[in-house]
Amino acid sequence: MTNVARRYEGVTALDGVSLAIPPGRTALLGPNGAGKSTLLKILLGLVKPTEGRVEVLGHDPQRDPLAVRLRVGYMPEDDAHLPDMNAVELCAYGAELAGLPPAEAIERAHAALFYVGIDDKRYLPVESYSTGLRQRAKLAAAIVHDPDLLFLDEPTNGLDPQAREEMLSLVYDLKDRRGCDVVLSTHLLSDVERVCSHVIVLGAGKVLADAPLKSLIEHDDPAYELRIKGDRARFVEALKAKGCALQEGGPGPTLMVVPPALGDPSAIWEAAVASDTQVRSLVPRRHSLDEAFLKLLR
Repeated sequence: MTNVARRYEGVTALDGVSLAIPPGRTALLGPNGAGKSTLLKILLGLVKPTEGRVEVLGHDPQRDPLAVRLRVGYMPEDDAHLPDMNAVELCAYGAELAGLPPAEAIERAHAALFYVGIDDKRYLPVESYSTGLRQRAKLAAAIVHDPDLLFLDEPTNGLDPQAREEMLSLVYDLKDRRGCDVVLSTHLLSDVERVCSHVIVLGAGKVLADAPLKSLIEHDDPAYELRIKGDRARFVEALKAKGCALQEGGPGPTLMVVPPALGDPSAIWEAAVASDTQVRSLVPRRHSLDEAFLKLLR
């Protein structure tokens, strides 16, 4: 999309957004009101942009919405099924809406439900499912027509730790096992670090970041994180004697050390030799995605 804006009465939801979603697994992040939902609706052809150009898999969602929806899947945050509908009916209905004949739709429905791990309960009403099973059923309905691109809106919302990990494993495997690119909209940054390789951050309707995850969390930092075996107090004294400074660190064998020469950890090794301390690991300090996200918002 290029220079896309969407204005409602008195509110600008998107303001000159230009971005290209890369292949793989991309996270869409931003606080409430950042414009994430509006962006997804525009890409799905459900909302018309006030200005700008949008293209999804080579098609304009407004001029050719069916061509987009045939190749795109969408798992909404809220439940979206008819009363008394079971999981097979839900998926088959979605497959038929995508243009598949009834017999093939049923076949695809069973395959999608098998993929997400719903087996013996597939003929029970979806409304009787636990939160975890409802989320799996929604994922199956979103992939039943084998889309090339999948939008997931808060797929781990309300899940317990085990169900959340299982859902994230499914999301991670979509690219490798089904050839499906993924856009994950979530407020759980740990989910992003678990499955995504690229991050788009929105704030107040503008793009604050559009970059590989690695580049956001790996900044130039003078500190090294190291784990040691030996006398901590003696090692600390040796570090200070070599001109090193200590940042916050745990009470155990983990320390954050800033050597006197930027990017040169040789003083740390010299202190280890002088204090007869074994250095188990030494790596440049990494910033968490939480830190990078808050910095962008500020």
